[in-house]
Amino acid sequence: MTKPLAVIFYENLLLGNQIVNRLQDLGYRVTSMPLSADLVKMLEDAKPMLLILDLNCKKFDALKGLAEIRQHESTAHIPILAFAPEAAKQLQVGAAAQGATLVASETAILEQLPTLLDRILQID
Repeated sequence: MTKPLAVIFYENLLLGNQIVNRLQDLGYRVTSMPLSADLVKMLEDAKPMLLILDLNCKKFDALKGLAEIRQHESTAHIPILAFAPEAAKQLQVGAAAQGATLVASETAILEQLPTLLDRILQID
């Protein structure tokens, strides 16, 4: 059986690589993709089970990208776990408003990743 695919977009290399390793330990195939204007197209092509999105980006407007994902029928269903520094409350609130399934702090994401994934993958 094929492992489920998780796509991760991040700028913080240390944290991003740690999340990738943790996802692999949890049994996911992981694809790291560069943050770019082609975010929706990349997700359409990859067809992931979930997306993990770094909100604290200097080179990319992650909130705008999140809104675009939710606006396209082909990507609107993808569960999204967004994360930002604890002090970046505006990013966290913005991500929730733009349709992130769940927003976590950078300090909690690694330790709580299995629980966070269970929450975003729950079927209502």
